[in-house]
Amino acid sequence: MDYKETITYLYQQLPQYQKVGKKAYKADLNNILALAYIIGDPHKTFKSIHIAGTNGKGSTAHMLASIFQENGYTTGLYTSPHLKDFRERVKVNGKKISKKSVVDFVEKYKSFFDDIKPSFFEWTVALAFYEFAHQKVDIAIIETGLGGRLDSTNIIEPELSIITNIGYDHQSILGNTLPEIASEKAGIIKYDTPVIIGETQEEIQDVFINRAKEFNAPIFFADQATHEEELPKTDLKGAYQKKNVLTVLQAIRQLKFKGWKLKNKQISKGFLKVQKNTGLLGRWQVIGENPYTVLDVSHNIAGIEQALNNLKEVTYKNLYIVIGLAMDKDIKSILEMLPKDATYYFTSGENERLMPAKKLMLDAVVHNLRGKAFNKPKKALKEAKKNASSGDAILVLGSNFVIAELV
Repeated sequence: MDYKETITYLYQQLPQYQKVGKKAYKADLNNILALAYIIGDPHKTFKSIHIAGTNGKGSTAHMLASIFQENGYTTGLYTSPHLKDFRERVKVNGKKISKKSVVDFVEKYKSFFDDIKPSFFEWTVALAFYEFAHQKVDIAIIETGLGGRLDSTNIIEPELSIITNIGYDHQSILGNTLPEIASEKAGIIKYDTPVIIGETQEEIQDVFINRAKEFNAPIFFADQATHEEELPKTDLKGAYQKKNVLTVLQAIRQLKFKGWKLKNKQISKGFLKVQKNTGLLGRWQVIGENPYTVLDVSHNIAGIEQALNNLKEVTYKNLYIVIGLAMDKDIKSILEMLPKDATYYFTSGENERLMPAKKLMLDAVVHNLRGKAFNKPKKALKEAKKNASSGDAILVLGSNFVIAELV
C-alpha cells in the first residue's frame, strides 16, 4: 500500500474514537500489551513523561517538548487528535513522522496484528512507541488520548506523571462526577514516580492524594508552589496558559532533581518557541487582526469557559462566534454559558460525530443565541468575516474537526 492507502486502511477498517465515539473505547490494556510484545516492547527502551487531564495537556506536552529540544535532547512527542495531518500525532524534535515510516510499520505488522484487531488509537500508539525507539529518543512526552487508567498509552513507566486538571468531558466513558473522572485520570500514577497535579480542585484532590499514597508516589500541586522569580513568557496565547506554565515549571523542578540537565536559558527559549519547535496549532491561534480573529479547540465546558475568559482580555466592538460541537458533549450547558450578545454562525462538517449545524442552531435559540447555520466551517467563517468590521472580534470555537478545516 502507498501512504494514502495505508491511512485509508487505518481509518476505515479500524474503529477510532474520533469517528464512532464510545464503541471504539476498549475497557482494558490487553490489545496494546499484545501489540507492544509483537513489536519488541519499544516503550521499555526510552524515558518518558506521561500527561493526562481534561484540558491543557496538549499545551503542557508541547511546552515540555520544546524545552527538552532547546536543551539538546532528542525528543519524541505523542499527542492526539491531529488537526490536519495524521502524522502530527508522532513527532521527533518537532518533525512529523515520515510517510514512509507509517507505510513500512503498517506493512510490516499488519498480518501480525490482524488476529488482535486493534483500534485506530492502539495502532497509532504502537506506531509512536516503535518510532521513538527507532529514533533513539532521549525522552518522549506522551499525552493520553482519553482518560488515563485504561488509555493505551498507560503501559509506559514514566519519569514523571502529570495531570493538568479535571472537568466534565467524555462522561459516557469516564463517569458522571468529577471524582469518578479524576479516578480514571489518576490511573496514570505509578509506583515511586512523582506526579504533578496542575490545579488544586477541592472536590477531587483527595482522589489524587490517596492514589499517590497507595503507590508511594511523591505528589505536587503546581498551583501551590512558590516562585521567587517572574514567571517565564510563552508564545502560546491565552490567559489560561499561565496554569500550564506553572505545571511545566513544577515538572522541571522534579526533572532536574532526577538528573535531567535543563538550563534556565534554554528553558526560557523553550517557552518562547513552542509553536516553532513543535508545530502546535489551534490553541488561541490568532489568524487575523482586523477584525481580530482567533481559533481555539475548546470543546467542553471547562475549555470554553477558559476561552471566554481569554476574550475578556480583548478589546472589541461586536462579537461574532463560529461554533461546531460533537454530539456527545454537554451541548445544553455549553450553549447556556455562551454570550447572548454575540452573532452566531453554527457549523458542522463531514464527521458523523458532529451535531448538524441546523440542529445546533435550533437548540441555541432556546438559550437566546441567534445566528445562521452552515454545513462547512469555511463558509461559516467567511460569512462572519463578511459581516464583521475592523475593531470587531471573531471567535471560532469547538470540535477539532471544525478547527482543522480552518488552520
